[in-house]
Amino acid sequence: MPETVFTNARIVLADEVITGSVSLIDGRIAAIDSGPARQGEDMGGDYLIPGLVELHTDHLENHYRPRPGVFWEPMAALHAHDAQIAGSGITTVFDAVRIGSDTDMPEMLEHAEKLVHAVRQGGAAGWLRAEHFIHLRCELPSHDVVAHFEALADHPSTRLASVMDHTPGQRQFRSLADYKRFYARQMGRTPEELQAFVDARQADHDRYSASNRRAIVARAHLLGLAIASHDDATLAHVEEAADDGVAISEFPTTLEAASAAHDAGLAILMGAPNVVRGKSHSGNISATDLVAAGLLDILSSDYVPFALLQAAFLLPQRVEGLDLSRALATVTANPARAAGLDDRGEIAPGKRADLVRVAAHAPLPVVRSVWREGLRVS
Repeated sequence: MPETVFTNARIVLADEVITGSVSLIDGRIAAIDSGPARQGEDMGGDYLIPGLVELHTDHLENHYRPRPGVFWEPMAALHAHDAQIAGSGITTVFDAVRIGSDTDMPEMLEHAEKLVHAVRQGGAAGWLRAEHFIHLRCELPSHDVVAHFEALADHPSTRLASVMDHTPGQRQFRSLADYKRFYARQMGRTPEELQAFVDARQADHDRYSASNRRAIVARAHLLGLAIASHDDATLAHVEEAADDGVAISEFPTTLEAASAAHDAGLAILMGAPNVVRGKSHSGNISATDLVAAGLLDILSSDYVPFALLQAAFLLPQRVEGLDLSRALATVTANPARAAGLDDRGEIAPGKRADLVRVAAHAPLPVVRSVWREGLRVS
């Protein structure tokens, strides 16, 4: 490619924001210059930031299953998801695909295979705006989750596995009363039906969770996948994660668990919607409080793609002493590093030219242009 120059930009670097220009050659950042404007595409004083890196989004599944019992064509669902991801400034995305059947979804592997195949086909054919990887969300109390993992894990597109256990009465829903209130609305079941569901889930946990966790963790290490724990709530949960060689603690639910994960060297991931809303949707710890305490490394858009950029620009307004460079690192450099992607996440010579032009119009940042490896994708 010929040299491309973006000039008159507020460039967000790892430790400062400068006004200047960035030049790109062959999809990489070639040089960064401060001071007088060079000849090039005028950014008009807008921010130029690294492309966002998203490690855990359920959004592809939401496009594939837009209503209960309605399943969309997988590639069409992927294209809709990809357009929204790129339009939100995300240039690298780990699509979370749940594995492990339950009574509501006994054919889970069939659906997971369709989504994973679409991601792999779309990426290989060059049809996608963002670069997509697979994040396998492994539901441990499921009887067939290990078989699903074996079917989908051994492929270059699969880079991350999270070990999850949504059994009522622990982790995300330590309070059974909270669990029942939440799912009574979601599932539309009578109290008697909901109690039977809780009893069945707890029985599955007792039967399957521990052995499934051991099998998946061992196999993930053999395949070189990054591993995440999920909804750690206690010191024992974090100790188990550390013993398993987990790299990322996703959505710790208590200050005790977050502090222990930090001390154990795990990267702590929380939801950007938690930051935007100012609280957890399920009543757990505030992500903003963890940032203020120095206990948060990574933000994930989770279920709202644009929340990633929105939260990064909100944090300096809400946390005293936090600058934009460090806030943006939670959605760029830190997730890239945790996933082993050292070629992106920062505007620096030699890094991939994954860039986003952002106009900071109060009260929201506005994505104006997005480039992946120097090519405009949105």
